[in-house]
Amino acid sequence: MSKKTEKLVVLGVSGSIAAYKAADLTSKLSQAGYTVQVIMTASAQKLVCAQTFLTLSRQPVVCNLWEIPDWRPGHIALAERCQLLLVAPATANILAKMAHGIADDALSTYYLSHTGTVMVAPAMNPRMWQHPATQENCRILRERGVRFIGPDSGNVACGTGGTGRMSAVTEIFQAVADCLATK
Repeated sequence: MSKKTEKLVVLGVSGSIAAYKAADLTSKLSQAGYTVQVIMTASAQKLVCAQTFLTLSRQPVVCNLWEIPDWRPGHIALAERCQLLLVAPATANILAKMAHGIADDALSTYYLSHTGTVMVAPAMNPRMWQHPATQENCRILRERGVRFIGPDSGNVACGTGGTGRMSAVTEIFQAVADCLATK
């Protein structure tokens, strides 16, 4: 399929406890006919196994920049085919890397090579979400056209309540479907 017809979503999974929801999102996207290419950070791999995403997406999972089975840098080859990068969950760490062009892992490096639409679904402790540094990073990303899905209010894993909870998988799925329907 060409770039214009392929329904390819690169799903970046970063190290929030909400990473388990990314498995459900991968399943729903795959069942709906999207090709889902997962890129995981090292922190995400501590929370959810790459094998889970391999099984649900039926695509190899990128966890390391240096284990690429092709002569071309994987992030560049993938960026040439993909219209949408979705980072869900998006931690304060990955948002900061994206805002400041830090490319020190497979996901942040891919982000810099991606030229299509970028969506993020933040997930973090409410105090982290409200921190001025995080809010400034989000402002920078919004100015660059990054689309935000959430975060929502509610209880987070540490027992704290407030804004920082990742949006529902159904809401994220719908945002992806709406975005790609207009491409």
